[in-house]
Amino acid sequence: MRKGPTIYRMNDWRLPVMALLGLSTLLAGCSKKKMGPPPATAVPVVVATAMQKDVPVEVHAIGNVEPYSTVSVKTMVGGELTHVDFTEGQDVKKGERLFVIDPRFYEAALAQAQGNLARDLAQAANARAQAARYAALYKEGVTSREQADQMQTAANALDEVVTADRAAVETAKVNLTYCTIYSPLDGRTGNLMVHRGNVVKANDAALVTINQIQPIYVTFAVSEQHLPEIRRFMATGKLTVRATVPDEPQPAEGTVVFVDNSVDPATATIKLKALFANRDRRLWPGQFADVLLTLTTQPGAIVVPAQAVQTGQKGEYVFVVNADNTAEQRMVKVDRTVGSEAVIASGVQAGEQVVTDGQLRLAPKGTKVETRAASGSSSSNSNGSSGNLRVGGS
Repeated sequence: MRKGPTIYRMNDWRLPVMALLGLSTLLAGCSKKKMGPPPATAVPVVVATAMQKDVPVEVHAIGNVEPYSTVSVKTMVGGELTHVDFTEGQDVKKGERLFVIDPRFYEAALAQAQGNLARDLAQAANARAQAARYAALYKEGVTSREQADQMQTAANALDEVVTADRAAVETAKVNLTYCTIYSPLDGRTGNLMVHRGNVVKANDAALVTINQIQPIYVTFAVSEQHLPEIRRFMATGKLTVRATVPDEPQPAEGTVVFVDNSVDPATATIKLKALFANRDRRLWPGQFADVLLTLTTQPGAIVVPAQAVQTGQKGEYVFVVNADNTAEQRMVKVDRTVGSEAVIASGVQAGEQVVTDGQLRLAPKGTKVETRAASGSSSSNSNGSSGNLRVGGS
């Protein structure tokens, strides 16, 4: 019996399988013809230019702001406090009246001393006249030598009483002047310890403390290893200090005015003081300050961004981009890290471009790169002026 042609139904599962097999065979043949080595693609990197500029050599330390002068105002006499002529935290000038103590007792003491002086002056004058008369009578033989000597002794004694009276008058005057207390300096008053109406004692607790804050000191300590350089550079000129306090981004500038006469053996540090004009009152007593002591300036130093320097098994290195846009690894010697920049002692020249981002995708030599400058970069300037750079650690 003759069989007719086989008819495939549309839902037969063999039809789509065969179609897929044919398509894959076709694609495989095409891909074998077109496969080859992938084209070399440039690695995108961020670069900056190594710059040559004057870099200050600085020592970093933590300092403490201290008033230029501090006076605890006390009274030299006792009595009732009748006047307080300032408010707490007020600025006062030298010679400005601060307190008044009831002066009536001291005015009476002065009047009494002056009265005693007038009385004794009269008695002394009379005694001198008596002594003169008895001396004349003794010469005439009318009286004895003993009587004449007694009158002269009495006159001399009254002269000494007058001297004591004069001293008592001066003491009373001084005590009376102590009843009014004036500011001994220009400064800022602190907390008022004793208020009006209270009775104070002589040389007892302080009434108020005044701090002179213009100018002002910043005290800090540096390692003893910097002492020879500090002494050497102070001999040739002033050492500049910049102090920055919290919430004040702009540093204040001053100069070193004091180097302690001994090194602290417990910490191996030497204490220094810097004087600041503090006209804007940026510095306040008791604050901690970030201090930068400038020792000298290194001219023509080569600097690169600190993030360009990498550390490997053989030491520190950077990736330098050549003229053909290929990056090569180059070993460098870093003199010091200054803020966000590294001072390069050797390995990089001014004007060369170094990679600051994207180093992980680079091979030691010959990697093709696509460069772009970092945002805010000043890479076009290869001869910058000196900047605020900091040496970490003291």
